[in-house]
Amino acid sequence: MQYLYLVLLISILLENTYQLIHSNVRVGARTSRQKLLIDTSVLIDGRIILIANSNFISDIVTIPQSVIGELQKLADGQDSEKRVRARYGLDVISELKEMNNINVEILHDGSNASEGVDERLINLAKKYKAKICTVDYNLNKVAKVEGISVLNINDLAMSIRTNFIPGDKVEVKLLDKGSERGQAVGYLTDGTMIVVDDAQKMIGQKLTVEIKRSLQTSAGRMVFANTMQQNRPSRKTLPYHRKSINR
Repeated sequence: MQYLYLVLLISILLENTYQLIHSNVRVGARTSRQKLLIDTSVLIDGRIILIANSNFISDIVTIPQSVIGELQKLADGQDSEKRVRARYGLDVISELKEMNNINVEILHDGSNASEGVDERLINLAKKYKAKICTVDYNLNKVAKVEGISVLNINDLAMSIRTNFIPGDKVEVKLLDKGSERGQAVGYLTDGTMIVVDDAQKMIGQKLTVEIKRSLQTSAGRMVFANTMQQNRPSRKTLPYHRKSINR
């Protein structure tokens, strides 16, 4: 009987030891994950939602309070376009926090970055040995000079995006005027800007365009296109022969 009690006691001790070790391993795995500091530009851009949904983010998505403060300041500002984009950025934060497949934390670094949000992100990345996620070209360059790992969503999009070749046809909604006369601008779902010649009269419409060429840079990609109407062969005008009247 004493032998049975001894075996039972050893079994309980072994089980408790296993659970303790297993829980410590899981806690260690959680604490060893790196912070991924999210820049204001990423929240305004919004593609972080698509990336998070794809389960490609294993780091702790860390949103500094100073970034939220900058969005709130823009959302209360006088510039109507910046207000809309900032409010969208705040909505993106709420959506990220509701996701179950990623770990999101708010870093309480103060709502106002007196040195500037970019400089604050650089300092936080050094302090926590964290990465920075951005689509800001200048912040990307400065962070790399400082030896900080950067995840640039534009670079990610460029690396996985299907290359457009002349003659490809895509559907796009035209949203605004281009920089040149007659041009209209639209965006694909992955953020690609498409500039369509002689299409200003079609702003607000969704249409199929034909790719002419594409320009790829670290700041993003621009695609130039024509409308399908421009590519239709013009009807030949047949010569008009006046019927002669014999008198």
